[in-house]
Amino acid sequence: MAKNSAKKSGETVYKIVEVVGSSPTSWEEAASLAVKTAAKSLRDLRVAEITKLDMKIEGGKVVAYRARVSLSFKYEN
Repeated sequence: MAKNSAKKSGETVYKIVEVVGSSPTSWEEAASLAVKTAAKSLRDLRVAEITKLDMKIEGGKVVAYRARVSLSFKYEN
C-alpha cells in the first residue's frame, strides 16, 4: 500500500510575527497600515491581534497613534 502524503485535516503550523503601525489619525488606521505593509512580504496571513495601543506625544499633544499587531501566517510545505 502506498503511503498517503495528504495532510490530515486540522494539521497546520503557524508562525507569529509582531509589527507596529503608526498613524497621525487613529489606532484603527495604524493597525490597518501594519497589516497592509506586512502583507506585501508575508503570504497567507491568517489572524491579526492587536496586542498594544499607545500614542506618541510631542509638546503635550498626540502626534501619532501606534498599534502593535501580532500576525500569524501558515507555514508552507
